[in-house]
Amino acid sequence: MGVLLTFHQTYQPVGNSLLLSAVVAGLPLYVLFVMLAVLRLPAWICAITAMLTAFVLGWLVWGMPFGVSVGTATEGMAFGLWPISWIVLNAVFFHNLTVASGDFDVIKRSLTRLTQDRRLQTLLIAFSFGALLEGIAGFGAPVAITASILASLGFEPVTGAVLALLANTAPVAFGSIGIPVVTLGGLVAPILHKDPTATTLALSAMVGRQLPLFSILIPAYLIVVLAGWKRMREILPAVLVCGVSFAVMQFLVSNFVGPELTDIIAALVSMGCLAILLRFWKPAQIYRFATEPAVAAGPRRVTGASGRPGRPVEADLPGVAAERGRGGDDVADPPQRMWWAYGMYVVLVVVILIGQMGNLPWWSGHPPNDPKTALHTPWNITADFKCGSPAFTLCKLPWIGPDPAKDRQAFKFPDWNILWPGTYEIVKGQPVSVIYREKPIVAKSTAYPLAFDWNFLAAAGSLVLYAGVVAFLLMRARRLRVNFVTVYGKTLRQLALPIVTIAFILAIAQLMNYSGMTSSLALAFAKTGFIFPFVAAFLGWLGVFLTGSDTSSNTLFGALQAQTAQQLGNVSPILTAGTNSSGGVMGKMISPQNLSVGAAGVNKVGAEGEIFARVIRYSIILTALVGVVAMIEAYVLPFIIPSP
Repeated sequence: MGVLLTFHQTYQPVGNSLLLSAVVAGLPLYVLFVMLAVLRLPAWICAITAMLTAFVLGWLVWGMPFGVSVGTATEGMAFGLWPISWIVLNAVFFHNLTVASGDFDVIKRSLTRLTQDRRLQTLLIAFSFGALLEGIAGFGAPVAITASILASLGFEPVTGAVLALLANTAPVAFGSIGIPVVTLGGLVAPILHKDPTATTLALSAMVGRQLPLFSILIPAYLIVVLAGWKRMREILPAVLVCGVSFAVMQFLVSNFVGPELTDIIAALVSMGCLAILLRFWKPAQIYRFATEPAVAAGPRRVTGASGRPGRPVEADLPGVAAERGRGGDDVADPPQRMWWAYGMYVVLVVVILIGQMGNLPWWSGHPPNDPKTALHTPWNITADFKCGSPAFTLCKLPWIGPDPAKDRQAFKFPDWNILWPGTYEIVKGQPVSVIYREKPIVAKSTAYPLAFDWNFLAAAGSLVLYAGVVAFLLMRARRLRVNFVTVYGKTLRQLALPIVTIAFILAIAQLMNYSGMTSSLALAFAKTGFIFPFVAAFLGWLGVFLTGSDTSSNTLFGALQAQTAQQLGNVSPILTAGTNSSGGVMGKMISPQNLSVGAAGVNKVGAEGEIFARVIRYSIILTALVGVVAMIEAYVLPFIIPSP
């Protein structure tokens, strides 16, 4: 490894001009924008092209040695696969497993039977149930599925897509088992020189102190868009119960547990509270559309999975439900069948809570992972799964492999944390980074190690897989014919190209971060000064518009946000990085990918332009409000900002 050249970042390589360097540093993002939004090419092709652009710029313009550039790009791809795609894969698999067993259809029918009022159906399905799907699967599934359900219930298709897109905002930052915040924490931690877990929890708390305001606003906004201000006030109790219950749980879980379960618990509580309210309160008038067909006769009772005991069901892909029309929604399932269906999601919550128990405030210690106050192994499952992680004091030695303090690079289990090949050299028997950050990004020349953490057992994706195994065993105990391997194989095929896209998007981010391109942009954005917290929301919004993913937006701009805040000096990097995620969620409704998902979900392919025209103003208004909240938190309520 000694043949590698040490790389010291430079931030004004183009004509010794910060402005020109920042303009050139944005080229990978321009390429991504033009190919996605203008040429409308497949996302994986856009990601590969933008990655190659970032590679060439980092190598030839910013001067990163070729070997180090290759190492940085491959680490980004690996990070995209683990833990990012690993979470997405198992989250979508869990959803597909519930579809194959018929449990998902039971939940869908139970929601649509609660009320015939179109406004209340919008709250239950588009907002609360969509938030549950976002927490479990994310990745376009909430929009495709909720839009198709609304259309099958008689909503005008484009209106159904608009409502699904507008509802898929406040929950997005904690989607797919919290992966947007987890990814953001992993990228921001090296910049702040903090532990990734502590940084992730701080960012989770930060986002959880912004988005609950919008979780209260969005349900009301949905009904105003659907039926007008007057019709919204007629169901104000339901609007407040739905939004406030979700917001309260979103705040509590994100601040005191972590990002992984925030959406799932908040959505289940929101649905439960709204269902309880509807047992004791009904609107004075049932709101129906003027062109409604007659309400169907009373439901018929069935048993088993999807109508027949033991009958297997093909696993849904996002959007497939739209093709099924109304079939199957007129049946009433026995209470026991409904308990089992919802119980699968309870299994998911319980398994993840057990796996994350060491991060819960009453067991994590004060400060977190303090050997004197934290719950110790073997009772602390989280600590058991992290044995051998560098500087992890609760369990210093791995189950398999040498002491990481003596040999960091050798294989270890259950946690293998290494410096990535091609980015380090061996000095006195220890790996040392060959990448250095320079002034003014840091106070003095500082090593910028590119570490990769293969936490085999503790990764959120692994926890979801454990939950899937438990759920599958319970399904088989109920004599439901569900094939674990078949469903997992279909999920892999379903996500093959998206996983490729995620890998290359992460490669773009790492190349820009470690070459110094992100720092060049940060130094330029620092010139916006006082209003940067407001600008931060629109940067996140732009990132989601480009990529269709809050995770990808955090990947592209999260480090930039944190570095810009460091340059300003009077704004918290946790605030600006968190605002990137919070602002980003408001851009999801106008992303070309999600517009296509929404249109396909209601069988209106080609109507993307009409949907875009209806949602763009909502997107801009909500993003501006996120920016205003960030400004207030930065300069009026700075004590509200957590620190890692």
